[in-house]
Amino acid sequence: MVPGFVFAAVMTCAVSAPLAAQEENALGRDVYDRWCASCHGYEGLGDGYAATYMLPRPRDFTQALYQIRTTASGQLPTDDDIMRVINEGMPGTTMPGWEEELSLEERLALVDYLKSFSRFFATGEAPEPLTFSSPTRATEEALADGREVYELIECNRCHGIDGRGDGTSSPTLVDDAGMPTYSADLTENWYFNGGGRVEDIYQRLRTGLDGTPMPSFTDLIDAGVITDEQLWNLAHYVRSFAPEDPPGITEVIRAGLVEDAPLPDGVDDPLWESAEAFYIPMGGQIIESPRWFVPQVAGLWVRALHDGGELAVHVSWSDHSESPDTAWAAFQAQVLSAVGPDEGDMEPGPRPDGLYLQFPMEIPEGMDKPYFLMGDPLDPVYLWHWESTAGAAQEADARGLGTMAAQGDASQSLVSEAAFSAGRWAVMFRRALENEDPGDLQFRVGEPVPVGFAAWDGDNGESRSRGSISSWHYIFLQEPTPATVVVAPLIATLLTAGLGVLVVARAQRREREGAEGPDEGDA
Repeated sequence: MVPGFVFAAVMTCAVSAPLAAQEENALGRDVYDRWCASCHGYEGLGDGYAATYMLPRPRDFTQALYQIRTTASGQLPTDDDIMRVINEGMPGTTMPGWEEELSLEERLALVDYLKSFSRFFATGEAPEPLTFSSPTRATEEALADGREVYELIECNRCHGIDGRGDGTSSPTLVDDAGMPTYSADLTENWYFNGGGRVEDIYQRLRTGLDGTPMPSFTDLIDAGVITDEQLWNLAHYVRSFAPEDPPGITEVIRAGLVEDAPLPDGVDDPLWESAEAFYIPMGGQIIESPRWFVPQVAGLWVRALHDGGELAVHVSWSDHSESPDTAWAAFQAQVLSAVGPDEGDMEPGPRPDGLYLQFPMEIPEGMDKPYFLMGDPLDPVYLWHWESTAGAAQEADARGLGTMAAQGDASQSLVSEAAFSAGRWAVMFRRALENEDPGDLQFRVGEPVPVGFAAWDGDNGESRSRGSISSWHYIFLQEPTPATVVVAPLIATLLTAGLGVLVVARAQRREREGAEGPDEGDA
């Protein structure tokens, strides 16, 4: 039995050591207090004044639980692991990278200061990184085997069959602090916390994400359930859910001209495959009350086509559920209880998913556009509005956030279709470019039209004013190709070919004349 005074002395030493380290690290404390404390708290408890606006919550450094490591599950991170997160941030969360903002000296001091919040760094052994094998090739056989492993170890229970984070266990996930947490959408690897490369994915499979439901699978290798090569195959398969390259950000959505086929009449029309896809990044509406800091629609994929008479727009995005889904009711209640600020309707209850496209009432002459949050009384916006429980989309007007009003039945001319499948919404809108309704925007071919987007996830507690929004973009209806564009190259080709024939003919004639010798008259 340890005498009480001995135990007290040990604990005093264990606690005082980190405090002494903090007092000696003035630079680390200054950097931390200035840039980190508002989220992580001055005592490192993850309880800064901004913490309640975040899911997942900021790291509690006193627990010494770090998600992104090169060490085994349950082990402390190395200094390089901590530095990596400081440098690169945590994509998909509110943690930014600081490599460009802080000097190397400041970042090194910050690493030591973060460690000083936990006595485990002072009393434990120096962490050793795992040894990772070299990457294997992503062959078809490897991907097929990776798919089998994906099903064998039940990755689909959280991440879903198609990797969109819509597995059957997804609504039940909580982190070690009891906070609701989302399973990763594997189709958007650019938001992976520890990086989206296949090497990063393999490391996360080996180490797990401590503090979250994501386990380490090293034990399965040690137990002979799978091999290390199969874990690489799984990493390749997970990587294959996302595009080869992260989507670029573009300001202009080009609507291709369809000249020899009817416009699509549904979300699954094969013609959409020929349309160029544009990625629109989305962020939380945190400007006007009621605000929302934890939106779940991170981005939209937009395609557009027109035939000179009508415009068709196809919008798709990942969603964990078809809201309202009773399986997500408890999860929604947890989110609404955990997240601030307490603005608007925060009572749990069934809410639909939704989407709207907003346009100015008229194509502007210059760069002026309405206020991007649904305009204002002097400069209203024209909307295409869809909700998952309302059936067809409607045309609407708005004169500020929260003022959206559907146009009368006689003014409705929008054709729409929506479908939800395997964690993905797809919504199609179609309308004549021009009509007789004075309340509608009149589209014109060859002129860029400002367009903005908003979307919300009902099962995440979101609604029209409290969800994801985009900045203004433009949609540009492609003009018919002028005949000169087609004819000019043809003429140039024919002229080039004709000149070539002429040059060859002259060369052949000179060759024949040289072979026959000079005429007598030339002597």
